Amino acid sequence: MIHLRNVLCVVASLFACPVSSIHAEPAGPGEGKSISSKREPIVVTDKAIRIHESAPVFDGHNDLPWALRKMGSAVGNIDLRENQPDLHTDIPRLRSGGVGAQFWSVYVPVSTATHNNALTATLEQIAMVRELTKKYSDIFELALTAEDITRIRGNGKIASLIGVEGGHSIENSLNVLRQLYREGARYMTLTHSMSLDWADSCSDDSISGGLSAFGEEIVHEMNRLGMIVDLSHVSPACMRKALETTQAPVIFSHSSARAVADHPRNVPDDVLLLTKKNGGVVMVNFFSDFVNSVDAARSRKRTGYREKLNERYSEDEEKVASELKQWELKNPRSKRCTVHDLLDHIDQIVKVAGIEHVGLGSDYDGVPALPMQLEDVSTYPVITQGLLNRGYTEADIRKVLGGNVMRVFQQVEQVSRRLSLEK
Repeated sequence: MIHLRNVLCVVASLFACPVSSIHAEPAGPGEGKSISSKREPIVVTDKAIRIHESAPVFDGHNDLPWALRKMGSAVGNIDLRENQPDLHTDIPRLRSGGVGAQFWSVYVPVSTATHNNALTATLEQIAMVRELTKKYSDIFELALTAEDITRIRGNGKIASLIGVEGGHSIENSLNVLRQLYREGARYMTLTHSMSLDWADSCSDDSISGGLSAFGEEIVHEMNRLGMIVDLSHVSPACMRKALETTQAPVIFSHSSARAVADHPRNVPDDVLLLTKKNGGVVMVNFFSDFVNSVDAARSRKRTGYREKLNERYSEDEEKVASELKQWELKNPRSKRCTVHDLLDHIDQIVKVAGIEHVGLGSDYDGVPALPMQLEDVSTYPVITQGLLNRGYTEADIRKVLGGNVMRVFQQVEQVSRRLSLEK
């Protein structure tokens, strides 16, 4: 078994940037509470490392498979055992971060739906995850059940799970949903950035009033299969309807708290209360635009400007991209987002829903900006230390790091067994 303390030292020497010495700027007014008025950089202690070693991180969302595809890299063309400066993720940093279980997103763009190749592209991404587990079989192992996760982690490997990001991947077919489950998918995000015939996205106009009758049928089938219903990316109306429909706990695989950062991708307080009743988990997203209130406001303005450009240049995508790029240069992010902002989201979810309903869903290799001290997968121990600093108990920290999502997975399996017997 590799000890996290030793790996932290090795990786720190490789990158000359140990997690305990990353500096952050103080946060401004209105960016969330902290027990430290100065919101100083967090220094990781031996106690935090000990807790981290006893409860490896279970992260809800990492986009490494799509990042590799965008780079044009087949699995065989890149060595994840080496430092990959163009990525947030590689094996040394996963070890440094103490990651024990990871949902790898098999995301494909919503444009694949209009090109009628969503399923094909999704199956290619699933194949990539399987190829990663084959090439690095001493590090990764595919997990299909909660029991698999426990066994794989016990063997010192990283349990690798498959999450489908967007219901467009099933091409409006229950049979395809079942096929993806057979291929190893253990959650599906109901939508991505585009509303579907049966579920509404938070990033698009409403089509089905949240969730249609067919959408309810999809949720019921996911419950029967034992596939976790993921409500990241969906509209608040879809969140509420899905929570009313499902018989099993849900997750938000990579979403944060809307009361802390007012962004459509985040979860409103009333939905947090419904999630508590459901037994589900909100796995906080690390993207600066979803975490920092100033950056969230900028992101909303950017969206509004992009919509105007789309209306003005409806037939000229290059013009839209060019104008949007100019806007971004004139309106940069605040550079004030730190790990303290992320901890504020955890605090808010705990305050409203309780400690049993929060986890981590980083979105590494899927976002362009991250909080200071959370720049890559090596930095999870900073969160553990930050929670200690805010007075969380060791037992509660273990729940946040992975215990809560493990409970959800086990309960989803229990519901699946019950529904299968009833049929």
